[in-house]
Formats: sequence, C-alpha cells, structure tokens
Amino acid sequence: MTNPYIALLRGVNVGGKHSLPMKELGRMFTAAGCEEVRTYIQSGNVLFRAAPEIAALVPSRVGALIEKQFGFVAPVLLRTTEELDDVVRHNPYLAAGAAEERLYVVFLAGAPTPQDVERLDPDRSPPDTFAVRGREVYLRVLLGAGRSKLTHAYFESKLGTIGTARNWRTVTTLLTLMRE
Repeated sequence: MTNPYIALLRGVNVGGKHSLPMKELGRMFTAAGCEEVRTYIQSGNVLFRAAPEIAALVPSRVGALIEKQFGFVAPVLLRTTEELDDVVRHNPYLAAGAAEERLYVVFLAGAPTPQDVERLDPDRSPPDTFAVRGREVYLRVLLGAGRSKLTHAYFESKLGTIGTARNWRTVTTLLTLMRE
C-alpha cells in the first residue's frame, strides 16, 4: 500500500544557486522507488506516493543522486498528508487573524528539544515573531521575509537540525495537491 508524501528540498533554485531542473528531480524520485511523482514550482517541492519503507529511504537516496549528478547537498524533508494537515490546522498566527501573505513555516528535519527552543531569541527581529510547534517553526514576518533575521539558517544553528522554509500560500497549496 502506498501513501502520499511531500518532499521539501532545501536550497534548490534559490537566488541562482543550486540549479536543479524539476523534471530531472522528478526522475530521481521515480528512480528512488516513488510513484505518481509530480513537482510544484521550482523551489523543490515533490509530491509522490510510496510505501512507508520506501519513503523512509527517499531522503538519503534522492540526496545522494542530487549530490552525484549536480555536485551539491540538498537536504530532503518529508511530511505525510496528515502531518501537513496538522501544520495547517495549528498555525497560531492564522488563528489570531494574521495576514496570510506574512506567514511562513520552517519545516525541520527533527523536533528540537525544549532546551534548544529556549535558546531562541524572541526579540531577534522585531516586529517579526515565531512559534515553535513540534518539527515546525511558524513565522509572522511583518516587514517581509527578505528583511527578517528569522531565517532557516538561524533556526538551524539554534535548534540543531536542518530546515527549509515555505510561504503560507505554498504550504496550503501543497496540502490541497496532496489531497487530490
């Protein structure tokens, strides 16, 4: 039995760095044993179906293919439909009425410890704010993501895990596509 997954790649086709054609990326997922592979926009979002035991191997298999063929490391994070639905349902800023165009989510490879979360500076980039919940960091960036000091690199350094950010529109679109 196969299940739907979303793969979120970090640092692909951003700012002219780490160019990776989505068609080629899709082929890599198929080579890794995935089915019904499709990509969404150019920033490394791949929807696919796979048995859980295959999906567990996808990050390392696809990561190795990218490094071999393109010469750079692109971490691959996975979420199930249920996990992404949970992310969407529990955005504390959306529930408080924040404008969707100011919302982002940093998806983390692993859940940080409470001690790691305590090391985060809530006043790092005012008026921007964040909330950590499980393997996600919810962001509200009032002056724009490009001006915020709340970057995935900041969260990675403090939380001891890798991450990749997506704007709220992409997050909700990916969930819709996963449900199709």
